[in-house]
Amino acid sequence: MFTGLIEEVGTIQSVRHGARSCVLTIGCRTVLEGSQIGDSIAVNGVCLTVTSMGGSYYTADVMAETMNRSSLGQLSTGAKVNLERAMPANGRFGGHIVSGHIDGTGTVQSIEPDDNAVWYTIAAKADLLRYIVEKGSITIDGISLTVAYVDDHCFKVSIIPHTQQVTALHDRKVGDIVNLECDIIGKYVEKLMRPAPAAEEQETKKESGITEDFLKKYGF
Repeated sequence: MFTGLIEEVGTIQSVRHGARSCVLTIGCRTVLEGSQIGDSIAVNGVCLTVTSMGGSYYTADVMAETMNRSSLGQLSTGAKVNLERAMPANGRFGGHIVSGHIDGTGTVQSIEPDDNAVWYTIAAKADLLRYIVEKGSITIDGISLTVAYVDDHCFKVSIIPHTQQVTALHDRKVGDIVNLECDIIGKYVEKLMRPAPAAEEQETKKESGITEDFLKKYGF
């Protein structure tokens, strides 16, 4: 589990491509502190496992499913990436619940300065926008942000200069693809509110033993 508070901006040192996967070598310092092989580190919001590490880098495998669902397949040498280690049990929960499992991607439509803030407009598909609510939380490339506006085609976030400076957002341009993870609470609520499958309903009725004849027999 992550919080969406970026600890460090790393640099892609190399990308070794397979048929449908790749191995990333990421240059960094801070996120290596206390980390070991097998630990989880989010890269632009995607939870990846450390497979090897040195004094100033680590490697991570990216499988085909992750390549298809995220923007990691577009990374090249020199690219800047947001990094966050998994939250320790005694850590401070400064952002929101972030799983590191990307729901999909969006496209940067516009970047507009507004006094001491910067507005980012992100276009996304309807199946993602349904889970994005005004004043709710959204994760963009691993960064926990608050939704300031949403409609049927896009959503907007307003960020302070500090966030832009200490994350890879300062490298994003109009047209760039970004990873999106919606607030997980909405997805759980939607699943629980769905009607039970017909087979389960029939099984419930069968187990209850209450029939029309039974009710008539006892005066109902």
